[in-house]
Amino acid sequence: MDIRSAPLESLTDAVFRRVHHQLFGGVEKYYIPFVSPTSHHCFSPRERRDIAPENNEGVPVVPQIMTRYPEHFLWAAQEMQARGYDEVNLNIGCPSGTVTAKGKGAGMLREPEALRAFLNEIFAHSPLPISIKTRIGFAAPEEWDALLEILRQYPMKELIIHPRLRVQFYKGDVYPEAFRLAAQTGLPLVYNGDLFDLPACQALQADYPLMPMMLGRGLLANPALPRQLGGGAALTVEEIARYHDALEQEYSRIFPKDQVHCKMRGLMKHVACCFERPEKMMKLIAKTNPYTYHAAVEKLLQAPLREAPGFVP
Repeated sequence: MDIRSAPLESLTDAVFRRVHHQLFGGVEKYYIPFVSPTSHHCFSPRERRDIAPENNEGVPVVPQIMTRYPEHFLWAAQEMQARGYDEVNLNIGCPSGTVTAKGKGAGMLREPEALRAFLNEIFAHSPLPISIKTRIGFAAPEEWDALLEILRQYPMKELIIHPRLRVQFYKGDVYPEAFRLAAQTGLPLVYNGDLFDLPACQALQADYPLMPMMLGRGLLANPALPRQLGGGAALTVEEIARYHDALEQEYSRIFPKDQVHCKMRGLMKHVACCFERPEKMMKLIAKTNPYTYHAAVEKLLQAPLREAPGFVP
């Protein structure tokens, strides 16, 4: 199976990627959460840390860029090439209000002709192959036909589709018919969206046997999901304990105690979904502070795992 790790801001950082790759593997590509270049042509400290080659050594990663200006995209793509990367991913799917208000992410889907002009520029001049991560429209599913007609004109490396609208954020049903329409174009597709557990992933496999899939919250909740999809063993509590300790050790080398707790709580709230009574377990971790966190984790690890561990929306 060709499994990808979705870029989730503040969660799938370099530490997560290294630890997951070392302990579980099974992921073909880890997408680095987006950099958002500006006219100043510089990266933030977080962005520099995340894209630094030494922080991703031995891990198959793809940097993601989010901007509405082709000159900013091309500058960032050149910077990625200088760092040794061989592909960049364009984010036109992020639904965040602060992002779309600036016309970036899924905000670009509101203006198809402006999107076309942007794509004309970056595909004509990018030093690296480009893949795209998108949604199927901003406000209505009827937008997808025109957007897909634009997207299919470009020699993209891959098109990663989350078949929701921007206005849905991460709620409501996906639009499987929109993905089926894209599958008829011959574009190199990757499916993303609501792949929370093994049954959901197997259902996609049944419909699209060779389709690469991108896992987001499902992978954060069950880090062994790619292994299971390949016919391997299910997640164990002992593995979760090792995974937790490895993450905490790595974060402690970089951040002070409060930030380590913030990072660990964010990740372990997802892992808590794998245990029975997941809502209670998620609250148990979410309510912790740096002084109560470890007692909560110990309690979590004493609980039994669910039969099909994965993310609980």
